[in-house]
Amino acid sequence: MTEPQGTRLNIRPITLADYPQLADIMAKVYPDLGGAWSEATLAKLIRLFPAGQIAIVDHDKVVAVALTLCVKYDKYSIPHRYDEVINEARIPGHNAKGDALYGLDVFVDPNYRGARLGRRLYEARKELCRDLNLRAILAGGRLPGYHKVADQMEVTDYIEAVGRKSIHDPILSFQLSNDFTVKRLMRGYLPEDTNSAGYATLLEWDNIFYERDDNSIAYESIKSQVRVGVVQWQMQHTHSVDDLLNQVEFFVDAMSDYRSDFALFPEFFSAPLMGLAPDLSAVEAMRFLAGFTKEICYRMSQMAVSYNINIIAGSLPLIDNDEVYNVAYLCRRDGSVEEQRKIHITPSERRDWIISGGDRIQTFETDAGRVGILICYDVEFPELGRILAEQKLDILFVPFWTDTKNGYLRVRHCAQARAIENECYVVIGGSCGNLPRVDNVDIQYAQSAVFTPSDLFFPHDAIQSEAVANSEQLLFADLDIDKLQQLHFEGSVNNLRDRRHDLYRLKWFDDAE
Repeated sequence: MTEPQGTRLNIRPITLADYPQLADIMAKVYPDLGGAWSEATLAKLIRLFPAGQIAIVDHDKVVAVALTLCVKYDKYSIPHRYDEVINEARIPGHNAKGDALYGLDVFVDPNYRGARLGRRLYEARKELCRDLNLRAILAGGRLPGYHKVADQMEVTDYIEAVGRKSIHDPILSFQLSNDFTVKRLMRGYLPEDTNSAGYATLLEWDNIFYERDDNSIAYESIKSQVRVGVVQWQMQHTHSVDDLLNQVEFFVDAMSDYRSDFALFPEFFSAPLMGLAPDLSAVEAMRFLAGFTKEICYRMSQMAVSYNINIIAGSLPLIDNDEVYNVAYLCRRDGSVEEQRKIHITPSERRDWIISGGDRIQTFETDAGRVGILICYDVEFPELGRILAEQKLDILFVPFWTDTKNGYLRVRHCAQARAIENECYVVIGGSCGNLPRVDNVDIQYAQSAVFTPSDLFFPHDAIQSEAVANSEQLLFADLDIDKLQQLHFEGSVNNLRDRRHDLYRLKWFDDAE
């Protein structure tokens, strides 16, 4: 790169006075495609869409340019020709009421190549797209390197090779590195472009912050800033189900006062009720405990409505067809209730309480994002988190119950892994204290926490918040759902997008199979 001393770069809208310098750069960059556009064409672009015409200047010298239109997405997200967007006589593609940007061109003075000015212009376009609340940026991407290998491979193979980075294409490689994806191949896009053999890719960058013009209550109620509350629950002797639920309501009330959108309780938080029948065997005690589940779930659902908070009611034992299941309940603040049964049963649960595993897993839509629930041991199986991630998971809740620190660390480390690999928030909540009158529930160890993906958008240690170990308390964390969407497309790494579906995949077997 040759760069004059005292470089001072500024980005600003193009004016018609810039035309001589702009034309000079175009003539250098496109000698094989007719050189510079006419001054009249530039004047039309500035008149029709001034915000879309962007220049980078070094002092007063134009050194890089981006030319852009506003278009209808539905019209130009299908194969088309360049002259359907713009030609010397007119600019048919521009639509002032369009819902997308169309990238006509980006070009940089050859003396400034290597200064990453093209990337700056792309970022400016993205910011414009966000500011105007447009759906996407579309572009026709030439393939100027294709002519070198056209006699050796098909154009589709060339595009795949560029995507794998085994071949470098000056335009397509740059587009892909700037978060554009190839949607289609377009034939005859620019017939005079012999280096591309007339081919181009239809490229798209999605504006993840785009808000549809939709007045429905369901759409408008989805939040981007979400507050979660976690109850690190103290296991202690209780005198009745009312006594236990009074304690539950105390925490729900407190979390509601702090305007939490979610309240998470631990796995088997109702276990103190087993102390009401201390002479029962372990199997009988768990079935005795299941006898309270219907009432607890009903009353916690009422609390969700009364206190305007979505409650993940930890987990409770449920008897279904004479089998015992470990079930987490999502009590939405609109009064609806969903359940998620624990899939993987620990050896002690299976041996001491004869608990069976569930056979369904799903995400749940809420007014504060799409959530999933994995109960304790389930989070140690990465397949479940990935299945939920494929259903566009935002927040994964993990109610847990561990007796020792090593058991807790298994849950914690696996939860952190799920947050990273699935690009979601993970909230874990457990219990502490002891229940000396309850067999198999002697002690607990917990340090509840909220984990994030590990990238620049999030805390440096990927921990949004965490409780003090083994102390009853409330934990709060504010989660930015928009940051997840940004991570999916613009993260340092893209764990979800970079999966090799050509080599492996995950399948859930349904009843028909």
